[in-house]
Amino acid sequence: MGAGNFLNAQSQKKNRIRKLAFLVLAILVWASTSSAQDSFSQPSLLNPAAEPAAGILDFGLLVIWICLGIFIVVFGALVFTLIQFRAKPGDEEKEPPQVYGSEQLELAWTIIPILIVIVLGLITAGRIFVLQKTEPPPESLAIRIVGHQWWWELQYEDYDFITANELHLPVNQVAFLDLESQDVIHSFWVPQLSGKTDLVPNRVNHMWIEPHETGLFVGQCAEYCGTQHAHMLLRVFVHTEEDFEKWVADQKKEARRVASVQAGRETFEQTACINCHTVRGVTEIGQFGPDLTHLMSRTTIGAGAAANDRENLITWITDPDHFKPGARMPAMKLDESEIRQVADYLMTLK
Repeated sequence: MGAGNFLNAQSQKKNRIRKLAFLVLAILVWASTSSAQDSFSQPSLLNPAAEPAAGILDFGLLVIWICLGIFIVVFGALVFTLIQFRAKPGDEEKEPPQVYGSEQLELAWTIIPILIVIVLGLITAGRIFVLQKTEPPPESLAIRIVGHQWWWELQYEDYDFITANELHLPVNQVAFLDLESQDVIHSFWVPQLSGKTDLVPNRVNHMWIEPHETGLFVGQCAEYCGTQHAHMLLRVFVHTEEDFEKWVADQKKEARRVASVQAGRETFEQTACINCHTVRGVTEIGQFGPDLTHLMSRTTIGAGAAANDRENLITWITDPDHFKPGARMPAMKLDESEIRQVADYLMTLK
């Protein structure tokens, strides 16, 4: 063997070792993620809590196991060949046996891949058919979701109210989502509940979710949509049926009127706030910003940009760019006293 061929063979051997090491590392990472998923709060598609996320994971694991089986067979055959037919002392003057073909092997490595592709194709088609529902199932919960730069508008059409950024669902009931965009392309993704579906201007896409367990599940816009794409978070709360009905009953109420914060409410009504925000029972002009009727029932402001508390509300009203540079909400240029009065008023919207 020449020096060039020897170096080439060594290089190929090192590449094969690297690929094997990468595969082993990937399997170990997957295993450690699966075992530790209950200890971390990060959303993981390896820990589904609803359909169709569980079905998507099952399909992905099926493909991985099939590919792993193919790898084991091919790599095993390669190892067997390297060992069985390696050069032995005294072989220098012998010519290896010349094999000109085997019909059995050729049929096997032709028919088996074809069958694998057919099986995967049929399973994929079935999974797509299940995922791509265009009509809501009977007794499903209808919700219209509109993506904005950079927040989520959530319209509960069955109950005739609108909220923002935090989706609430009942457990063990199908929620059928109509997905639209007000401006650019967004993408709705809650890894533990569903796959990704784009929100496209002038088009309605659909998605369905059937949660199997209660809890908080975190999602994200998965399509770059501008400066604050990373701060277009989504929280999904899955409730028991009783808790969900209680939440709905609270959301259907008009905004509270508290006498002690009248000054803040009047400031809110007399500034440009009402041009963008609706507060049912107070003003219903604004359609460009989130509905604030029950603002304090939400855990965050700015679609996850900050925790929803008084100090952060004051900062948000004073300068939204502090939390979310480029946000469409302008600084209202109120004096310090007026800002605190408005924040106190917003704190009563529960």
